[in-house]
Amino acid sequence: MKSLRHAVAFAVPAAIAAGAAAGAAAVLATARRVVMPSVRRNDTQILAVDTGAQTIELSRTPDTELPGRYGLFTTGTYGYVKLGAVLSADATSVRRKLLTQIEPGARVDRDAAFSGWYHQSPSELHLPWESVLIGSPAGPCPAWLFPADSSTWVIQVHGRGTLRSECLRAVPVMHALGLPTLVVSYRNDGEAPRTRGGSYALGASEWRDVDAAIGYALRQGAQRVVLMGWSMGGAIALQTAVSSEQRDAIAGVILDSPVVDWRTVLRFQARESGLREPLPGLAMGALGNRFLARLSGAEEAIPFDRLDMVARASELDAPILILHSDDDGFVPADASHALADARPDLVTMPEFHVARHTKLWNYDESAWSSAITGWLTAQGLA
Repeated sequence: MKSLRHAVAFAVPAAIAAGAAAGAAAVLATARRVVMPSVRRNDTQILAVDTGAQTIELSRTPDTELPGRYGLFTTGTYGYVKLGAVLSADATSVRRKLLTQIEPGARVDRDAAFSGWYHQSPSELHLPWESVLIGSPAGPCPAWLFPADSSTWVIQVHGRGTLRSECLRAVPVMHALGLPTLVVSYRNDGEAPRTRGGSYALGASEWRDVDAAIGYALRQGAQRVVLMGWSMGGAIALQTAVSSEQRDAIAGVILDSPVVDWRTVLRFQARESGLREPLPGLAMGALGNRFLARLSGAEEAIPFDRLDMVARASELDAPILILHSDDDGFVPADASHALADARPDLVTMPEFHVARHTKLWNYDESAWSSAITGWLTAQGLA
């Protein structure tokens, strides 16, 4: 009996300690996924390719069933193909028109990633452009400059886990208005310099690279700039708007599917991934603690209060256009609506539905382009 009591006395604390260790590991792993740059995730399966009819059959998802033009990252003979209209669909599959010619005999693997990028290279736009380097605190950040005659420049900022190509959809709209466009990279995005830890700060440090781009534009003759941010790029643009010493030059901000408050986004994404409280809250708490944040891969604690732009709405002073689908599915529009409600004097937010995350251009190019053109014109920026 004594040996049994000793065994129990040892086993219970050990089990508790093991459970605590496992729980701590889960918290840190969840936190790490937030701040470490991610590899593109295959979210679609290619079921069939008809090279005669130039059609492709995909597994049906809320993204693949959307009308419009999209891209598909593949492996095999083609790394990326462009997709056109939905031709037919059933409960499990969608058949779409191929806009990239696939030759007979080509190898196209089953796993793929559906994308709203559409354009991969600036040369696809058939507009004048050049590659430039922006000298930022992180080092030289590559950018694409599309010149035009206006002294109002647009600076575009891509989202988390993507590259500058995400922004190319907006360039023709700006060019038609005569606005030069600078499409920038930022630290740890895979094109700009990598910092010591190589992690995202969710906008808390990346804004300095965008601030450097503002300085570049001003030195090249710009008098005003319009910031345009996609997804996490929206969070970066908003941080720039309230933090930059050059903020007087910021004449407007355009946000596509933006992150306005990270806590709202991360809780939503945790629920969608099947994670339940208290794990998401504990992970954010870990990222807010300097020691635990570093264990999670972050270089510094993530200042979630500072990144909450609904709470900081009174600090904004430039007009803002928010383009955000209520059916985003990845970054919920709640915080965007909350910011619009908090600053109706600054924020314009037209209604968008059905379109998914950063796919408003793809789903309804006319409405998306008209919203931007009308807003820029109304603000006297075009």
